Amino acid sequence: MISSAAVPAADRFDTSRPFESAVPGTEPVRAVILSLPRTALPLRADRVDRVLAERIPADRGMGAILAQYMRSLAAHGEECTPAELEQLGSVALDLAGACLAGRVGAEEELSEESRTRALLARIDGFIGHNLGDPELSPSVVAARHSLSLRRLQLLFRERGESVAAAIRRRRLERCREDLADAGQLTVPVHTVALRWGFTNASVFSRLFRETYGASPSEFRRAAVAGAETEPGAEAAAGSTV
Repeated sequence: MISSAAVPAADRFDTSRPFESAVPGTEPVRAVILSLPRTALPLRADRVDRVLAERIPADRGMGAILAQYMRSLAAHGEECTPAELEQLGSVALDLAGACLAGRVGAEEELSEESRTRALLARIDGFIGHNLGDPELSPSVVAARHSLSLRRLQLLFRERGESVAAAIRRRRLERCREDLADAGQLTVPVHTVALRWGFTNASVFSRLFRETYGASPSEFRRAAVAGAETEPGAEAAAGSTV
């Protein structure tokens, strides 16, 4: 939401709190609202005016990255500290600015810092979307974003993690999630590994043990056993037909 003028006191509402809104004859929807003061956007007012009330697709490009980020923030924001929320808010502003700038061809108005953060968000989105591709590598990521491999590595070095390490960590995290899912008990471990880009079962098993302190099979057994001992688990199991 981009506000252009003061809102009468009687019409104000707090978008930081859950609320309900309805239009007669339409189905209920859930929405995440990002409210930004004009002065916070790194774009001239006339540039912003060109995208007012314009629909921005959320299934591709920067629109998709911004939408995914906002959904994640809405889902997990309450778990974050005030300092973390401040940092996340800065990222949201950078992504919104980059998204709007791309719509009006004004990327040059963004600060170097904003462009870098938006670029990293695009890279993170690309990696996440392609984790299951065994060919995903730092070189592939660099080429997809028109970067030299050295430039890409420098960007990630500031995060304290190499590109290859980030890809490996995120693959292991997805494998861990699937192995902890009781609904996937019948899926072989090697199939889970392959799903997320690990083509060598022994290498996957070694990396998993080094990261989580147990083999994939041991972790799965412990995770399922833990879920079965949670309060209410027996009642839920007993009601299953």
